[in-house]
Amino acid sequence: MLDFKAVLENDLVHIRPLTAEDFDALFSISSDPLLWEQHPAKERSTPEGFKKWFEDAMATDRAFYVTDKETGKPVGTSRYNETELAASAIEIGWTFIAREFWGGKYNRSLKKLMMDHAFTHYDKILFFVDKHNFRSQKAVEKLGGKRISELDGQPLGPRGERSFVYCIDRVS
Repeated sequence: MLDFKAVLENDLVHIRPLTAEDFDALFSISSDPLLWEQHPAKERSTPEGFKKWFEDAMATDRAFYVTDKETGKPVGTSRYNETELAASAIEIGWTFIAREFWGGKYNRSLKKLMMDHAFTHYDKILFFVDKHNFRSQKAVEKLGGKRISELDGQPLGPRGERSFVYCIDRVS
């Protein structure tokens, strides 16, 4: 079983399990409405919407807090979600990053660490991206994600009618 309590790091980011003490730092990032400009969950920029998101994240026990390794400054968050779509797949999602860290380097670094960790137990990584969230679509494509409509030969319905599903396969 994948260790969801792992601490992951490289030369750019430090990733550790989310704790209740991370609420204020993540809300200061999430309260920027421009983060949610292309995302359907715009309420995450409000205190009530963020509180619900944070409680859900804590309940999963699979969410992470990401900091800049050199400065310790909060970068954002991401999490894993085990999916029933295929035993060989896990989802990475619910990621948001402070705008000052946008541009690919931090997202790529964070996702690479999470993918490398997940590939120790899973063959596929899935990403569900809103069809209007062009920034996130491009970010997943830069990671090597391919939009799919079936998984393991089974037709694949997106999460909700507004999502595209992307997949990255483990390289043998």
